[in-house]
Amino acid sequence: MNESELDRYSRQLLLPNFDIQGQLKLAQAKVLVIGLGGLGNIAATYLATSGVGCLTLADGDQLESSNLPRQVLYDERQIGLNKVVAAAEQLAQKNATVKIHTIAHKLSGESLSKAVEEADVVLDCTDNFTARQAINRACLVLKKPLVSAAAIRWEGQLVSFLYHQKSTPCYECLYPSLSDQQLSCNESGIVAPVVGLLGVFQGLEALKLASGCGEVQHGLLRLFDGFEGRWRDMRLTPDPECAACSL
Repeated sequence: MNESELDRYSRQLLLPNFDIQGQLKLAQAKVLVIGLGGLGNIAATYLATSGVGCLTLADGDQLESSNLPRQVLYDERQIGLNKVVAAAEQLAQKNATVKIHTIAHKLSGESLSKAVEEADVVLDCTDNFTARQAINRACLVLKKPLVSAAAIRWEGQLVSFLYHQKSTPCYECLYPSLSDQQLSCNESGIVAPVVGLLGVFQGLEALKLASGCGEVQHGLLRLFDGFEGRWRDMRLTPDPECAACSL
């Protein structure tokens, strides 16, 4: 690390369970963020400013004015741009040393498998069940750690799956079937700070995984009630009939 980096990350380096080794490992890590909406824009920001080595950002959507209350990385002049283009532009101004790769289309099939295979940690920041199911299966097959979060109305949830260490349970044990309509903020609404809070926690879990510092628990579902300001934890168990992980 050079003098400039020592100064920039000095507050993290003061942490005895992080130190220079954690920072160096973070600087070598490749993190894939799928979805640059309410969750992904926050998680990607903290990962970039914390010094992750390489961020791959994947999203096929364009920025709309209705996104701005939740997606605070962006500004009004970027409306109409693809979200990964807008995100890369903003993140480069926050930390020019981070390598940023952009995928300006929806990941699926071989493109999803390739992106997951190249990553050390995967963040599922999408907003539909079809995408979540595909991401889960790719991470499960390729044994990549997956940090998944979701938020809708006043509620949010966070769960990590350490597929590089364990194989079950998986995301489909939790949601064997769910319609995309049930997960839509367009229909159900969302409170901006709730999705922001879940994005922060998602970034924190990813940072711990990428740096090797701090404990991340496999299959611990954390549920947040923003209206009451309360968390509730549930330990997931494998579904013996799961279509993904019981095969």
